[in-house]
Amino acid sequence: MARSLPPEALRRTVDPHLLPLRSTEELPPLTGLIGQPRAVAALEFGLDIPDQGFNIYVAGPPGVGRMTGVQMFLEARAKAQPTPPDWCYVYNFQDPSRPRALRLPPGKGRELRRDMQRLVEGIRREIPRVFESDEYNARREAILKEVNQQREEILQRLNQRARAQEMMVEVTPMGIAVIPLLGGRPITDQQFAALPPAMQELLRRRREAFEEEVKQAIKEIRQLERTAQERLRQLNREVALFVVEGLMDDLFEKYRDLPEVLAYLQAVRDDMVENADQFRGREEGQALPFPLPLPAFADLALRKYTVNVLVDNAEQQGAPVIIEWNPTFPNVFGRLEKESLLGVLHTDFTLIRAGALHRANGGYLVLPVEGVLLNPFVWEGLKRALRQRAIEIEEPGERMGLITTRTLDPEPIPLNAKVILIGSPLLYHLLYLYDEEFSELFKVKADFDIEMPWDENGMRDYIALIGTLCRKEGLCHLDAGAVARVIEYGGRLAEDQTRLSTRFAEIADLVREATFWARKAGSSIVTAEHVRQALEAKIYRSNLIEERIRQLIAEGTLLIDVEGAKVGQVNGLSVLDLGDYRFGRPNRITATIALGREGVIDIEREARLGGPIHTKGVLILSGYLASKYAQDKPLTLSARLVFEQSYSGVEGDSASCAELCALLSALADVPIRQGIAITGSINQKGELQAIGGVNEKIEGFYYTCKVKGLTGEQGVIIPEANVRNLMLREEVVEAVREGKFHIWAARTVDEAIEILTGVPAGERGPDGKYPEGTINARVDQRLREMAETLQRFGREERPERKEAEARKNEEGSSKGESDRPLQRLPSADPTRRGFPSDLPAEDQQERLSP
Repeated sequence: MARSLPPEALRRTVDPHLLPLRSTEELPPLTGLIGQPRAVAALEFGLDIPDQGFNIYVAGPPGVGRMTGVQMFLEARAKAQPTPPDWCYVYNFQDPSRPRALRLPPGKGRELRRDMQRLVEGIRREIPRVFESDEYNARREAILKEVNQQREEILQRLNQRARAQEMMVEVTPMGIAVIPLLGGRPITDQQFAALPPAMQELLRRRREAFEEEVKQAIKEIRQLERTAQERLRQLNREVALFVVEGLMDDLFEKYRDLPEVLAYLQAVRDDMVENADQFRGREEGQALPFPLPLPAFADLALRKYTVNVLVDNAEQQGAPVIIEWNPTFPNVFGRLEKESLLGVLHTDFTLIRAGALHRANGGYLVLPVEGVLLNPFVWEGLKRALRQRAIEIEEPGERMGLITTRTLDPEPIPLNAKVILIGSPLLYHLLYLYDEEFSELFKVKADFDIEMPWDENGMRDYIALIGTLCRKEGLCHLDAGAVARVIEYGGRLAEDQTRLSTRFAEIADLVREATFWARKAGSSIVTAEHVRQALEAKIYRSNLIEERIRQLIAEGTLLIDVEGAKVGQVNGLSVLDLGDYRFGRPNRITATIALGREGVIDIEREARLGGPIHTKGVLILSGYLASKYAQDKPLTLSARLVFEQSYSGVEGDSASCAELCALLSALADVPIRQGIAITGSINQKGELQAIGGVNEKIEGFYYTCKVKGLTGEQGVIIPEANVRNLMLREEVVEAVREGKFHIWAARTVDEAIEILTGVPAGERGPDGKYPEGTINARVDQRLREMAETLQRFGREERPERKEAEARKNEEGSSKGESDRPLQRLPSADPTRRGFPSDLPAEDQQERLSP
């Protein structure tokens, strides 16, 4: 039996006096996730298991606190975990194009960089001083003096032998020249030309024979010079090694427990000793190769001794939690920056920059999946890094083959981080279905629910959330009355008297807006009145279209009756969703009945304005009629259903009960009270099923009745299953309390039609008949009359059709076979319902027979 709902059933309220607080300022801050036990369990499992591939996908709609909740959860967990190491890139003295990656304890990276800076400064100061010392110059001069003496001895011996053969040796910039002597003096070219040919030949042979000795002397001098150069280099190495080792002894001692750092320091020492000249500075008077001084070039050669601290965890407490809101390829995987030198782009290992994966190494990286999928190469790069457990820095253009110039290939860094993707459930299912690697790399799914239980624990968590928000953002704290209103608003968002919404973004916005109105009123605390003011202002900013529709109804442009009674006409309810605002509005639904075989025709579908779910509802309606009234007779009617003044698409089955009631009214010829609207879907058994947007639908009809005048006889019929979803506005509840408006809950169509018409629906008795005068009896009788009328019409039509067919046959026999008309087949139009009107009359009569 349908029941009229009391005011207490229309909205769940919270008594402020029962809340354990005077204001949210008294409460401790919120810790962990609230209202998400399933997500918390999934997160804990995914973060605890160390095996590869157990990364996490957090699924849920926007606004439920996915990002904020996950961040708080991870930060609380990360504090108890060890701080990850620092990572540095240093020069590779064996292969400069492949910088080496060094792993150091937290904070040691910046220390090594500072130590190397001090080392270079010390060597630049000490090397020139040592190489300018008297001791070094004495040793160098001794080597040079010894070499020059040996060189002079070789030349002297060579010259003595030359004079013995009447020749002399002259040292020139081009080498050693052998000049013949004539009369103890060097012969000139003119004198040589004036000599007899025999004498010229003799001097030529004598010089050629002596040139072999000259060549041997030159070899000895060159070997002597090479030996001298090697002795000088060895001297320079000894002096540089003395300086470098003296400055690096402390470094070797400091980093003796880090083998990789020791190996790097040894390579630095060897390179500094080998290239000590780069620290000695430019000689006076030496010109620059370019007209203007460029300080960048002075230090460019010494950059190789710099330490590039890629990840510095000196200030990090526990494991890092990195959230990358803009996951482009460089932001996630790092980049190779470039600088311009003389108009040419230049890069080296000091220009390598870290990405989010580097900073999150040893901790957690949180990424929005939409950004990961939209930015080129990021998704493939992320999968490759997780598979290989290594972070590679490369130019994005290399992956497309656009960059062919020589660049750096930094050594990969081992990856040890949990990656958490945050996105919608739809993207999770699409990735799971269409990306084979996704299920191998993201094996844990954490589902965020949009609701949480409305119990003592739920309200306590809500209060803690509000207090934490106020404390974090510097908002005004809420008193008990304001907290009660916010909790009720959470129930309104959830559309459930036993659940609270976890769309905390909207809850936070309400608190912020209430703070605005409190401060505007000069209050330091938010009261229930401020919350009410914020809600009303929020509605007023967004309900322009709703007000315009009410205005059109009040003016009579949109035809909606809220008084009187009419046959085949009922007020259905729909919800319009504008994104930021939803509201309900009534729709006039009409039904017409006529003789025919088409069945129930949905005009919205025929006009291609009805969606598939709405069409399904109409077909279910037809199934209900056939099941209830066509057990002893054929269901032969032509009925049409339509949403009047509907100029856009219609979707959903929540109006199927209203459509059925309009149809029953038209069949029974019983008027429906226009002051009552109805919503609900039906099944083929005539049971009312729950629908969405019940609060907006009720409020939409209430405000329509209000603008046209409340009579005390108006109201709305809803399915019994929707009673728990009622969280109506206080104005509607108050109108019900004062008897100006009514809300009924019905379980079946029969209960609903009784309220709409005031006539009993009637139940089928043992004899298979309904009580006289009831709705069902009148419908059953009308359908029977229509079937009999249609059957009589078929019988009266049969003789005329037989005579017409006989005449056609006679005409056809007098014509050739080629002129014979084709036999007409039954209609195969899928939109036709009932019996095809193109069947022969005999077949129609057989089908119409009980």
